[in-house]
Amino acid sequence: MNDGSQFDRGLADLMRAAQAGDQLAYAQLLNVLAPLLRRSIKRWRPFLKPEDIEDLVQDTLLSLHQARATYNPERALLPWVMAIVRNRVIDGARRYIARAAHEVVVDELPETFSDDETNTIEGGYGDPEALRLAITTLPPGQRQAIEMMKLREMSLKEAAAQSGLSVAALKVAVHRGMTTLRKAMGTKA
Repeated sequence: MNDGSQFDRGLADLMRAAQAGDQLAYAQLLNVLAPLLRRSIKRWRPFLKPEDIEDLVQDTLLSLHQARATYNPERALLPWVMAIVRNRVIDGARRYIARAAHEVVVDELPETFSDDETNTIEGGYGDPEALRLAITTLPPGQRQAIEMMKLREMSLKEAAAQSGLSVAALKVAVHRGMTTLRKAMGTKA
């Protein structure tokens, strides 16, 4: 027998003992496997940062722990472990791709300044007097809903309790009132 198969047989013996409940054998197995996993992952993915490699090692050890009862003691241990490592590396790549798909690359970051005038959006909010007049032309229910919800910033529950209207009726009144105001002010809906 060569050294590689003796090494694997020794690991398989540790796993068999661990499956039988020997905690010391299990700790020894994990202590031998951790650096082996680290080297294998580093060899397969040399571009990974050390912390990413360590995350994959830990994921693999967790998977090994969860699957230890499925190991067949009649077979070699290292191919079984390396299949778990390969799956964890693939899962890690999938997670990386999924995260990267949601990232937004920006060429120019927005600037903010300490002077309030430089942080305002051009065009402002329009004519406050025209808005006040437009609100007075609303039907009473819509006007009351707009005043409570938009001007006094009451919650739906608070406004419903004060007005005696249902939450649904308030929502409808606010929506209709806002639509009417947008038309009166000449803004987009």
